[in-house]
Amino acid sequence: MLTNISQRQVQFQLQSKVLNMTQKKEAANMGKLKKISGFLEKSMNLLFTVCGFIAVAFVLVITIFLVVSGTPAIGEIGLTDFLFGTKWASTAAEPSYGILPFILTSVYGTFGAILIGVPLGILCAVFLAKIAGKITASVVSGAVSLMSGIPSVVYGLVGMIIIVPTVREVFGLPDGANLFSAIIVLAVMILPSVISVSETAIRAVPKEYEEASLALGATKTETIFKVTLPAAKSGILASVVLGIGRAIGEAMAVMMVAGNVANMPGLFKSVRFLTTAVASEMSYSSGLQRQALFSVALVLFVFILVINLVLNLIVKKNRK
Repeated sequence: MLTNISQRQVQFQLQSKVLNMTQKKEAANMGKLKKISGFLEKSMNLLFTVCGFIAVAFVLVITIFLVVSGTPAIGEIGLTDFLFGTKWASTAAEPSYGILPFILTSVYGTFGAILIGVPLGILCAVFLAKIAGKITASVVSGAVSLMSGIPSVVYGLVGMIIIVPTVREVFGLPDGANLFSAIIVLAVMILPSVISVSETAIRAVPKEYEEASLALGATKTETIFKVTLPAAKSGILASVVLGIGRAIGEAMAVMMVAGNVANMPGLFKSVRFLTTAVASEMSYSSGLQRQALFSVALVLFVFILVINLVLNLIVKKNRK
């Protein structure tokens, strides 16, 4: 009996040693895994931080470059003559560098595109989110996604072949390449941004809001316009911000349908935008003309920056 007891004790001690060794190995492995995970965590945090600073650095480099390159021409031409001059003749014997026609054209063109594109985009988003069936919604959503991937030059080519001749014939004009044609093209180009962001905002509205409205006797249309859209207004405003950025920064498509002439803006006059002024003359510019184009780019940059800041402030206030 004593032998059996001693054997059991020895077995128990061996099992305890094996268990302790196993626990130590597991603890060591856990320590290694924690060290590896900690290293990976620190590495990823460093990578994210570097990427964030790279994005900021790009903005700073672009800003500094535009300021350094654009201010000499403004100083030589004069700020008032440059911003409020109504004549741009950079290649004339006595050149003039007034960009007021470009500024007003960009403002009018962007406003017209937003006036047409935003209502259409919001109504299309309502259709996709609240009215269309699954199959129809998937088909339309696919078409919208495809629109967002179409290059600008394709929009310009379609506008030049279809919209410009149509505008010329419908309104009896000598030339259909004008501000109105550019507004139509820009309105179509901002639709994907407005539709996709607005649809996401509308789908994010809690169903309880709509159910409560319907329970109180409101129709589906009344619920959409009086409950759903007001509840989604912050996301819809964000889509407007994206649309404005797309419209005001477009160059190639606008150049192909606007006529690209430095006139004071008129709905049926050939015009030139800030973006197209830079794109059309930069390849052969030199001297003061080249510096003035950098100044135009600086004005465009400041213009977009101010608009985005104002609209973002409006979005933040509406979210509060």
